Amino acid sequence: EKLVLHLSPQLFYFFLIFLLQSCQFFDKKVPDENVLLEQELKKINWKQVDEFPSFTTCDSLSDTYSKQSCFYETLSSQLHAKLKDDSIAKLFPQLDTIQVKVIISSNSDVNFEAIISDSIIYDKVQLDSIFQLRLTDFPKINPAIKRGVPVKSEFQLPVILNKED
Repeated sequence: EKLVLHLSPQLFYFFLIFLLQSCQFFDKKVPDENVLLEQELKKINWKQVDEFPSFTTCDSLSDTYSKQSCFYETLSSQLHAKLKDDSIAKLFPQLDTIQVKVIISSNSDVNFEAIISDSIIYDKVQLDSIFQLRLTDFPKINPAIKRGVPVKSEFQLPVILNKED
């Protein structure tokens, strides 16, 4: 005896439409790699880092705020200690404060730039050479980290020069 299945026309059309629709579940488009990359890059805040640069003396601290404070305090005290020599004050008596731009590369190279107001006349070459001389043996700074990758960072700090009248 043969088993014969009788389907009503409505049930047959229902199954036919279901089968045709289910094929669309397998026809998913793979997202374009460039579009995904572009979307991810838009999500990243490039103005902030995940981890601040750090001195080895600050690495033992556990929370982010303490590490950041330690970094700024150490950087500021190191700059002041190395630039407080009265030769800068004697050569540039019109300067009482120097803004120092600190540039830390992704491979821990550190560069310093003096930022002086345009209204003050000074010898930039001479000031740069004093900076290079005084800041050559600056302690190693570990670079900032963004998404697990070392990145370049820049900071600007004021250094108050000691003046003796």
